Amino acid sequence: MAQVNLLRALPNPPRNVQKRAAGKTPELLAASRQFGELYFDGPREYGYGGYRYDGRWIPVARDIISHFGLGPGMRVIDVGCAKGFLVGDLMRVCPGLEVFGLDISDYALRACEPGLVGRLHRGSCSDLPFGDHVFDLVISINTIHNLERPGVIRSLQEIVRVTKDQRAFVQVDSYHSEAERALFEEWVLTAKFHDFPEGWYRVFEEAGYRGDWDWTILTQ
Repeated sequence: MAQVNLLRALPNPPRNVQKRAAGKTPELLAASRQFGELYFDGPREYGYGGYRYDGRWIPVARDIISHFGLGPGMRVIDVGCAKGFLVGDLMRVCPGLEVFGLDISDYALRACEPGLVGRLHRGSCSDLPFGDHVFDLVISINTIHNLERPGVIRSLQEIVRVTKDQRAFVQVDSYHSEAERALFEEWVLTAKFHDFPEGWYRVFEEAGYRGDWDWTILTQ
């Protein structure tokens, strides 16, 4: 179990936190948490402001494959895969790697690349529709924190259940100071549970999770 920054190759675009905070309403939050077209491809205040493939996940895929020693014939699942960009890039970087995805968003799954049809499944991270220990690696990036704390624990337990030998990686929202927490709370739309690292370690312990992890921390 180790902290590892597997998303270091992703760009870090500027965020207009003040504009986001000023525009947040209960109605906007409810719409964002539907994880539909508004969240992925609507205006920026609802979420991504346009979630389109641009190749940025290729170096992340390389880092994941290197860190976990993945190879052809091994099975990987991306829990919270959205449109499946990382799923596709893991297979591009490592031909023969069997990669699948799961997401709660009907819209995102319909908007996937044609080559991913049949590899992406609809479902919740807290109730994975797979057998025990069927994957060589489970990835879940910025997903499980969209549930309340009991759902987060259940999701981690599900990750443990479906992977082999606790080979997993989760990335979740966190912060190291009150200033970082305030910035995060002004920006966040969908996360329902977040905490300082010490709080996350307690969650990992309660869930019996011993895989790898990292934090998403806003600094601007």
